[in-house]
Amino acid sequence: MSGQVMDRAAVARFVEAWCTNWCNVDIDAVVSHFAEDAEMRSPLALKLTESPVVAGAENIRAYWQKAYGGIKSADLKILNWSWDDTIARLTVWWQLGDTRASEFMDFDGTGRVVRSEAFYGK
Repeated sequence: MSGQVMDRAAVARFVEAWCTNWCNVDIDAVVSHFAEDAEMRSPLALKLTESPVVAGAENIRAYWQKAYGGIKSADLKILNWSWDDTIARLTVWWQLGDTRASEFMDFDGTGRVVRSEAFYGK
């Protein structure tokens, strides 16, 4: 995809910012990377909202405020990441305490996340 906003260097910057935003629990900064009509899917969302899918940036913000708003900082560690330029998909493997997860994020042509999904394990 020539001319695509997200190349490997831009993705590396995104991963660094995303990790910093989560370590600071800066939910507004995390949501700023999402398109207005983005969708996020997570097993935690199913527990908190009775639906595994949260649709729309403002609903994603409200969900993350509910799930993480009481936390002031988090020791999130990026274990690895991979970028698929063909489908504009970032996969991040991260750890927070005893929780390990992989999360993929699909990007639009402007470099905003349009879809994400998290998978948790131990």
